[in-house]
Amino acid sequence: MLDALTLVTGVAALLLAAWCGWAAYRDQPTKDWHFIGMAAVTLLSLIQLVVGIVLLAQGEKPEQGTTIFVAYLLGAFACVPAAGLMSLAERTRWGSVTVAAGGVVLAVLEVRLHDIWGG
Repeated sequence: MLDALTLVTGVAALLLAAWCGWAAYRDQPTKDWHFIGMAAVTLLSLIQLVVGIVLLAQGEKPEQGTTIFVAYLLGAFACVPAAGLMSLAERTRWGSVTVAAGGVVLAVLEVRLHDIWGG
């Protein structure tokens, strides 16, 4: 797996978490700018999903198993959009907290993906 892509996705997720955490601290819900940030992080995780599937199709294998690797890839891809949808349902500071938590979860999933691949 591409270490640089995993690192960039993880750092972007943590930056999104900090940004939404700051909004929650200031008692603000998620705003349009936050959704643009979520879209950027989701695009990075989509690229990672495609790269992972291409590597698997080329015959490369993760050290800890293909099934768990694909499951983590799909979970990483769905993490931030799911948090974004939940933040739409909760238009208070807790919506921002939800997205911040989703960003932290994505960063943890990135570390785990790196471990599963054999990093």
